[in-house]
Amino acid sequence: MKSWLNLVFVAIAAAGGYLAAVNNLKPASVTVTDLVANSTLIELSHRLEEGMPSGPSGNNPPTIDAFRAHSDGTAAINRYNFPGQWGTHVDPPVHFVEGLRNLEDIPLSEMILPLIVIDVHEKVEENPDYQVTMEDVKTWEGTHGLVPAGTFVALRTDWSKRWPSTDRMRNRDFEGVSHSPGWSREVIDYLILERNVTAIGHETLDTDPGRVAGSGSWPLQTYYMGLDRYQIENMKNLDLVPTVGATIVSTWALVEDGSGFPARVFAIVPNVENKN
Repeated sequence: MKSWLNLVFVAIAAAGGYLAAVNNLKPASVTVTDLVANSTLIELSHRLEEGMPSGPSGNNPPTIDAFRAHSDGTAAINRYNFPGQWGTHVDPPVHFVEGLRNLEDIPLSEMILPLIVIDVHEKVEENPDYQVTMEDVKTWEGTHGLVPAGTFVALRTDWSKRWPSTDRMRNRDFEGVSHSPGWSREVIDYLILERNVTAIGHETLDTDPGRVAGSGSWPLQTYYMGLDRYQIENMKNLDLVPTVGATIVSTWALVEDGSGFPARVFAIVPNVENKN
């Protein structure tokens, strides 16, 4: 538990210089309390609960069972049965590509990153199969400058507003074809190979658009994982985060040979005017 709290404090401290500047404070005088008081924390993870999208669970949907209870004269202890890719979760590269990094290999420095948001939700409203394009990225850069290296790029589609309904998230038509937005190869190539971003995240169940992933094929995610980057899936509240200026903190349990795990993810947003 202490290691997770330390991670949170480091994340808050990462915004210290910026907050000190905008508030004319001397860095040495800025405490954790000052930073929290001058920031808004935005929850980016869904609550884990039975009945929500089950992830790759096969015929055994995730369960949360009481193992011990206060009525036993002991303590409340739950037993959890779920796949690593359940709810808001982290996918390390080894999830799809053998031999690449697992959860333990991802350094703490990659779990606290500047957050930028590319907003395509209006286009998704018109076309649920929409894939982000370089035009979308260039529009963002036209306002904010080049996508900085070492950042976390989140794709806002507002698809999370369909959660926790599996049917609405999958959005299958009468022929069983899933329709949901996704990333594109051209944007992945640009962000990773040219701009050297550290990680990406999205509100949907998959990196690939639904018409591909819904059929049990994940070529884009396989390609992205092969670039040795991690991602966060099933995010929420990206509509509450500015397109630039926030810091994202992505945390998960430190498990042996971890190929994925539910994640607690939040954004630290300085309480200053942000231009979207």
